[in-house]
Amino acid sequence: MSNVAPLPAVILEPLVKMALAEDIGRMGDITSAATIPAEVRAKVVMNAREEGCIAGLDLAELAFKSVDPELNVKRLMLEGSDVKKGDAVMEVEGRARSILTAERVALNFVGRLSGIATLTLKMVRATGNHKARIAATRKTTPGLRSIEKYAVQVGGGIPHRFALDDAIMIKDNHIAMAGGIRPALRAAKENTGHTVKIEVEVDTLDQLREVLDEGADIVLLDNTSLEDMAEAVRLAAGRAPLEASGGITLETIPQIAATGVDVISSGAVTHSAPNFDVGLDYKSAA
Repeated sequence: MSNVAPLPAVILEPLVKMALAEDIGRMGDITSAATIPAEVRAKVVMNAREEGCIAGLDLAELAFKSVDPELNVKRLMLEGSDVKKGDAVMEVEGRARSILTAERVALNFVGRLSGIATLTLKMVRATGNHKARIAATRKTTPGLRSIEKYAVQVGGGIPHRFALDDAIMIKDNHIAMAGGIRPALRAAKENTGHTVKIEVEVDTLDQLREVLDEGADIVLLDNTSLEDMAEAVRLAAGRAPLEASGGITLETIPQIAATGVDVISSGAVTHSAPNFDVGLDYKSAA
């Protein structure tokens, strides 16, 4: 079960309304309207069709309720629960047409967010007993960043920056255009408030030494070998948290975590998370 606070309705409602408007189209659910009498009621169950970590139930419930406020939605699992194939996650009862109209949007949200939460959880577990935490990046689906980063948190990861104004991250292009690490770092310190953290990306141990001499809040080790990561941990000696990034996979995480880095950030945890297989099955007439 996740201890992550649910996202507020002001964030979720526009996403659900956009998805429903896209799916309902110009004339509504013409299939359900043509085949099912308006008075027919039904009870359906949302079932997990694989093992994983369930997420997105707030969005699913909101999708059903947005189509028909009179639908009775009952959650059978808590957000963030480990589920097995065949586990019932949610039960919905009410007008059959309404259930079917909301079905795909509800399942799409649960499938997407559960896929991210499941992959995140696997990555978190892959760190073993080491201190490294799994972080997301800004490689998210346009418009869906808030809920995708939320799903990372449900899976036990951390969100990293939400946007460009969240923290200063000096990357290779900033360094090149500013004339080097020292000028970039000094300018960042001069032109930002005291509450904003500064992170610097380095490609070599020499660059790391520069950053450590100059002082930064966080150092990102980009596409660094395991040997250099371990040496970076020794050189930093706790003066700044170290973040490993670049080409992170589920298979490489155990070795990276063993070097002693503090954070392992992965774009794949959002941009390449497989969809979680979840379905809506008819249970009975209501």
